[in-house]
Amino acid sequence: MKKFLSFLLLTAMLGVASVSAAAQEIRIGFINTDRIFKEANTAKQAQAKLEQEFSKREKELNDFGANLKTAVEKFEREAPTLSESQRLARQKQLGEQDREFQRKRREFQEELNARKNEEFQLVLERANRVIKQVAESEKYDLVLQEAVYINPKHDITDKVLKVINAAK
Repeated sequence: MKKFLSFLLLTAMLGVASVSAAAQEIRIGFINTDRIFKEANTAKQAQAKLEQEFSKREKELNDFGANLKTAVEKFEREAPTLSESQRLARQKQLGEQDREFQRKRREFQEELNARKNEEFQLVLERANRVIKQVAESEKYDLVLQEAVYINPKHDITDKVLKVINAAK
């Protein structure tokens, strides 16, 4: 839907551009959002904040998974020597531990994704303010964030990154 609306907007702008091309030059710019999320200082700070916030839980989850794997391997080695009731009890216990691990991993991933979305939404809002500032100061008529193809001469990502990274 978003791409369709972008296409309609671009088509409309190109239609207007062709009608008024003789009257004036239209300035179009392009922003590579992926580069903003990778290279902007605010994005790097957000990533570091998330790593700090979730690293302890991630380590605990990895340790839990490693312990479960070790327990499963031990069970597989000992299973032939266990009685039927012992084997069933251990299988049940390992199954419960695996479900607990899967639940914790899913909760962790959901919380991490929610926090990533929050942090990167702030980065995007900041970037959009800077994009608008650059567009107004350099008199761009249209700035796109997604395109199938863009001539590199229209890419203003470096200018925007420079302004974002210069801000404290």
